Amino acid sequence: QVQLVESGGGLVQAGDSLKLSCAGSGDTFSVYDMGWFRATPGKAREFVATVRWNGGNTDYTDSVKGRFTISRDNAKNMVYLQMNSLTPEDTAVYYCACRKTPLGSRTSSMASDFASWGQGTLVAVST
Repeated sequence: QVQLVESGGGLVQAGDSLKLSCAGSGDTFSVYDMGWFRATPGKAREFVATVRWNGGNTDYTDSVKGRFTISRDNAKNMVYLQMNSLTPEDTAVYYCACRKTPLGSRTSSMASDFASWGQGTLVAVST
């Protein structure tokens, strides 16, 4: 399994940008699809974005399309989430997660499909 550590969270103002990073270790990072999820108190963990193991396919939840970009660097065992035009509704703890996707399967937006998770990084957006 891959061990994941997120970083890059913080307190920003509405309209600002922030880039989250997730470092992987312990297994062959490049075979895993990677995802970003977020959670707020009292709510289920929400899918944000995912990227295919080779970086070839990405998917986003509707509320972040056009503002967030997921990317990865397999040579560095890193996955990123560039977040632009942040709003207070983006305030959450952000988690990265990995999934060893079966051959021929599509990327997934379901948290239950992801096996390993980082500890999370807090993003707080003020008005």
